[in-house]
Amino acid sequence: MNTEQGSIHYTVPGMEEKDADVVIELLQERLHALNDLALTLKHVHWNVVGPNFIAVHTMLDPQVDGVRVMVDDVAERIATLGGSPVGTPGALVKERTWDDYSVGRGDAIAHLGALNLVYTGVVGDHRKAIQATEDADPVTQDMLIAQSSELEQYQWFVRAHLESSDGSLGSAGATTEKAAAREAGA
Repeated sequence: MNTEQGSIHYTVPGMEEKDADVVIELLQERLHALNDLALTLKHVHWNVVGPNFIAVHTMLDPQVDGVRVMVDDVAERIATLGGSPVGTPGALVKERTWDDYSVGRGDAIAHLGALNLVYTGVVGDHRKAIQATEDADPVTQDMLIAQSSELEQYQWFVRAHLESSDGSLGSAGATTEKAAAREAGA
């Protein structure tokens, strides 16, 4: 990561620098995840085809915009805590713990099946970050809670396209994006 213990020279009043280092590292991981999500959403936006094209194509732009605001908020929180946010593509690729989005040009429902899996990862990791900041930094925790609310709503929009009338998801058992795309499109 971009910070080492003791590498910051100041932080917000009332917070120990060692606690700020931990929160900054956690936020850097969220910054990478959100930057990746914004790019993935745009990729889907550009590569979606089929009968549901326009519904999915237009649904994704507000999600991209919302995630980009989250990216900016996370980066600014890192700076506020005394860190230096790293938003370069090379750092994202080097430091991420997930694979690149694996679906190219594809049917809208197939993309949504894969995108549901992406959201599951991002939302799950955001929730872990919420728990990790509970004692260390309630201000960061509040930001992450608000972002999680939006991310969960975006995932609900995606899932609404995948959900059957009995409430089941067509891609529920998938563990990879390509499998989720196949199962959702079946």
